[in-house]
Amino acid sequence: MFVSRSMTSKVVTLQPDATVLEAQKLMATHHIRHLPVIDGEDRLVGVVTDRDVRSVLPYDCYKNPKCAEGNEKYSRLKVKDIMTVEPFTISPSDTIQDALLLIQEKRIGAFPVGDNTGKLKGIISVRDLLRAFTNVLGIGEPGTLLCILVEEKVGQMKKIVDAITEEGISFGSILVARYWEKDKRAVFPYLLTQNISRVKKKLQEMGYTLLDPMDWYLDQLPKHE
Repeated sequence: MFVSRSMTSKVVTLQPDATVLEAQKLMATHHIRHLPVIDGEDRLVGVVTDRDVRSVLPYDCYKNPKCAEGNEKYSRLKVKDIMTVEPFTISPSDTIQDALLLIQEKRIGAFPVGDNTGKLKGIISVRDLLRAFTNVLGIGEPGTLLCILVEEKVGQMKKIVDAITEEGISFGSILVARYWEKDKRAVFPYLLTQNISRVKKKLQEMGYTLLDPMDWYLDQLPKHE
């Protein structure tokens, strides 16, 4: 799935000469934390965040915009004075996996989406990615998550899929994760049913170990050297 299909296209923006108070008001009105800053030709020149605004306004004024109205010191502050210049961007043709990895790497809550001419096309946030992955994984529908421990060898996935589909059960999604024991993987099928007793018994009879997904935690995964 491409970023262009998951991003927010109708972006709230402002220009560099807008005041910080205007940025604060836009964020409060639209319940957002990131505002792309564009020039007269819709080219991205920066990004201003709620953290940037908080850094220059007293706490009371950040919570209550009227507090700073009429205060010459704050009314003179411009977005261009506090924005991040040349922010990280992502392309509409990148995938949502690319966006997720970039957000994790840069520890930023949202990225402007720009084309190869520098024009703003949208913005993609953690919220957009959550919505996209919820759709991809099919977890918006009622179902049950299983955790199956398997040996890391060819053919294991097919055996599991065949065993489940033979029971007339549909998949919402299926994920594979590293396991803390060498040469093993954990398979997480999300099944679109609540009635899983028969398929669990069948998988156990096939020699698979079923784990409680709620007992899974990342701290047990092998650490990178």
